Amino acid sequence: MSRTRVLRPGPCTVDGRAWSGHAPVTAVEVTFDGGATWVPATLDEPTGSAWAWRRWQVSWQATAGRHVLGARAIDASGRTQPVEQPWNRGGFANNLVQRVEVVVLAE
Repeated sequence: MSRTRVLRPGPCTVDGRAWSGHAPVTAVEVTFDGGATWVPATLDEPTGSAWAWRRWQVSWQATAGRHVLGARAIDASGRTQPVEQPWNRGGFANNLVQRVEVVVLAE
């Protein structure tokens, strides 16, 4: 079992859902290079309560090679998901940006 994803090169849409337990989500940023750079995602209009999950999406031109994708939410209180999680013995309150390796095949 692996979290690694495999794609063909070309345009694709990366999407997901974001939530914060502190304030409504106001932005999502996505990285395609393991966190070296971040690009803004487009948020869908809120549905339901201000505290509801927010759907987001971003276009990506997948190029051959290995990429590490991640997304981080930013909420109305200014909190941003951490790239590194402070260690604790029980692993509690893990809010770390999750990373997914994507292998884009050569054409």
